[in-house]
Amino acid sequence: MSTPKLAFIAGDSVEAKEAEAALTQRYGVVDWQSADILVVLGGDGTILRVMHRVINDPKPIFGMHCGTVGFLMNRFDIDDLPRRLSHAKRSIIHPLLMRARDRNGREERALAFNEVSLLRQTAQAAKLGIYIDGIERLPELICDGIIMATPAGSTAYNLSAHGPILPLGAGVLALTPISAFRPRRWRGAILPHRAEVRFVISERDKRPVSATADFREIRDVRDVTVTEDSGISLTLLFDPEHHLEERILREQFQA
Repeated sequence: MSTPKLAFIAGDSVEAKEAEAALTQRYGVVDWQSADILVVLGGDGTILRVMHRVINDPKPIFGMHCGTVGFLMNRFDIDDLPRRLSHAKRSIIHPLLMRARDRNGREERALAFNEVSLLRQTAQAAKLGIYIDGIERLPELICDGIIMATPAGSTAYNLSAHGPILPLGAGVLALTPISAFRPRRWRGAILPHRAEVRFVISERDKRPVSATADFREIRDVRDVTVTEDSGISLTLLFDPEHHLEERILREQFQA
């Protein structure tokens, strides 16, 4: 079997740049468009940016941790990288598609591999109505915001907001409120991954809300619709002992 062509993509940190230099000296330089596998050096933010960058030309991605957060990353080791890649376990990731209409009725679209979040823009709490597949499920949620997370993103912002951790193959999405004031006891929902979720913002002038899909923010939205985009698939590679499903399972038993 021929050795795969590897492209190394580093984050902005000094540690990541030094790792890139060492790896290219050992394994050579390949442009990412010509590579068979992309090796990303940094933290979770770096690998998310690369995932967005290669949506139209998807290639397997193997991350190595050289940053501050590395849930999606493998340990860094310069040695025997082709063997690690040949034994790596694959995880298939689908993004969320966010369609947000601003105060002028203009629709903008963005993709999210981690989560879509709606957040209040001022000191006033947000007022949101929630519709699932066209049915009103919550007429008014007063809150700081709400998160809709993928399984891969369920251990990120969603977990910090006390949302559930989702197994990768469970076929569900997490809907998690941020500091819900009313109804105070509502803790969110777990939805089928095919669900269409629509958020309608009330009292928009008094209580403006922004919508963010990973890194893309749209301000002063009037309504936001979120669905899984199953037509887009990216492959993440993990060492067998640290694959994403195992990490998600392990995270649920952390103290």
